[in-house]
Amino acid sequence: MEKDELKDKIFEFVQAAKGKKKLKEKDIIKGMAEKTGETPDNVKKAMREMIDIGRLMYSYGGGSSSVEIPSEEYLREKGLIK
Repeated sequence: MEKDELKDKIFEFVQAAKGKKKLKEKDIIKGMAEKTGETPDNVKKAMREMIDIGRLMYSYGGGSSSVEIPSEEYLREKGLIK
């Protein structure tokens, strides 16, 4: 699977959980590895690249971290969109 295709599938996976469940990094890695047949390491690398460019972000609350889709306000604040 191409890396861009994997990134799109990761985004869809996180988007499907939005508002229902906060996903931890390991939940995404495990779920996507099972769903796509990719190695957990490849999923982790693709997800980290998405976080680096602002397509996904870490969120902290309640003593734990989760990965989610950033809001437009967050993207503006970080200078990723105007």
